[in-house]
Amino acid sequence: MLAYELIHKEWIVSRTARTVYRAAAVLSLLLLPVLWVAIVDDGMLGPLRPILRPVLFVGVLGMALTGLGMEYFLFRFDDSHALKQVFWFCVMILAPIGPALYCFLVYSRSDVVKRSCAENPDPLLG
Repeated sequence: MLAYELIHKEWIVSRTARTVYRAAAVLSLLLLPVLWVAIVDDGMLGPLRPILRPVLFVGVLGMALTGLGMEYFLFRFDDSHALKQVFWFCVMILAPIGPALYCFLVYSRSDVVKRSCAENPDPLLG
C-alpha cells in the first residue's frame, strides 16, 4: 500500500467487498419504492409509519455505501475506455439508481474483481 492511500484495495475488490456492495446496491434500489410510499402517503399507512423511518435510514446507508465504493472503484481500479468511464460517472450522479447499476453491470463483471476473488478466496464466506 502506498503512503497516500487511505483505503486498502481489499476494501474495494475483495470477495467480501463484492458481497457488501451488492447488498448495499439492492438496499439502495429498495429505497425508491419506500420513498415513493413516504411521499404518496395519504394517511392510510398509519401502522407502518414507525417501520418506515428505519427502512429509509437503511436504504440511505446502502445508497451512500454503494455510491462511495463505486466512485472509488471507478477512479482507482476501472480499466475500461475513458469515454465509458465518463459515461458511468454521469450515470452515477443519478442516485440511487446510477451507483447500483454500475455495481451490477460494471463492478461485478470487472476483471480486477474477478481476479481478486479467484486469487484470495475468503474463508469467512466459504
